[in-house]
Amino acid sequence: MVKYPYDMIALHLSYGWDTGFQPIRTHNMKTNKLIMLLGLVCLSSCRQQAKKNETMNEQPTHQEGSFGHDLHFLQEHDPNLVLLQSDSSLVAVSPKFQAKVFTSSAMGLEGKSFGWINYEAFGKEDPHMNAYGGENRFWLGPEGSKFSLFFKSRDEMVFDNWKTPAPIDSESWNVVQQSEGNVQMEKQMTLKNYADALFEMKIERNISILDAQQISNMLGISTNGIQSVGFSTSNKMTNTGTTAWTEESGAPCIWMLDMFPPSSKTMIVIPFNGNVKGKVATTDYFGEIPEDRIQYADSILFFKADGKSRGKLGIPPKRARNVAGSYDALNHILTIALFDVDEEATYLNQEWRTDKDPFDGDAINAYNDGPLEDGSQMGPFYEIESVSPAAFLSPQASLTHNHNLFHFTGDEKILDGIAQKVLGVDIQRIKNKL
Repeated sequence: MVKYPYDMIALHLSYGWDTGFQPIRTHNMKTNKLIMLLGLVCLSSCRQQAKKNETMNEQPTHQEGSFGHDLHFLQEHDPNLVLLQSDSSLVAVSPKFQAKVFTSSAMGLEGKSFGWINYEAFGKEDPHMNAYGGENRFWLGPEGSKFSLFFKSRDEMVFDNWKTPAPIDSESWNVVQQSEGNVQMEKQMTLKNYADALFEMKIERNISILDAQQISNMLGISTNGIQSVGFSTSNKMTNTGTTAWTEESGAPCIWMLDMFPPSSKTMIVIPFNGNVKGKVATTDYFGEIPEDRIQYADSILFFKADGKSRGKLGIPPKRARNVAGSYDALNHILTIALFDVDEEATYLNQEWRTDKDPFDGDAINAYNDGPLEDGSQMGPFYEIESVSPAAFLSPQASLTHNHNLFHFTGDEKILDGIAQKVLGVDIQRIKNKL
């Protein structure tokens, strides 16, 4: 049966035609008027239904900075974006964009979007790094040293020669399984390091949203009276080649980076082991961090994260604990990162130089973005990072690194209790350091 537009059907009826386009043989004017009236009613009803359908298909408008706003933006660039949900907690994961957790919310679509997203990077290609952002992104190290994965053999370690490996920069990942609260992704990759050693590997990444009880159990806290969101990531690296990864060939590591929008009142808080001699932190990755931006007190490192001064620091494994966090006093947001640390393991040096021991590196990093020498700036944003030990793996052997992230917002008195329990410092003290 041929389907005609609603307006055409109504037109046929109003002029006395049947659906087969044959004239209606009647001399009764009342009948013709009735047919015309029915046609107009049909036309009005059909138009109303079409308008209703159009309204239902429209994307709702969400305020900039909200999760709904970022979700709409991300779905335009990744139609297969995975949305994990637990009550009003939401987590957006993108298989297309290297299995990133782009952002999360503790209060549904209208809640604040916790991850930093670089909107301007989408739809473009950068020869060094496609800096899309992401609240939790998977990378591989080392970035520098004589076993670097970011520089070709014998190239000088300067920005013009620096390039992020495609599997963690521009290539999509495969979804193995997904549900309302979990997604599993994987990627096969072959990489060559600065020493010309070849690494064939399989990466498996499992991301799960956490409910309130799971968050409470993991951190030993109560979330009553505040809004919260949390998710866990399990990241597994397997040597799928035929040769072992050794100190002679170099070895990769798993590198997790959490990117957040800063505020003028944000402070990174990193508890450290105060019973170990030696330096607390490497503070000169990008030039020495100014003294007014970093403080140490009672085995706590405080690092200002306002996005106005570029600096990076690292905590060595014997000083590192398995937790770090930040507090945004302007928006009352407490962020906690919980991850694996092995103080007896070997961690990689990631500095852009080949004259240091490549197996003497940091387990935790933090970064505050700021203007470059030419005045340009990618962000602003700040980062909390964790890395795995060096993966000295024989063929078919694996290494797993777990990294979990939590956000809490609401009553500052309740947030204070969580900060004291997990980070060992109260909110007022953090604010005083600002």
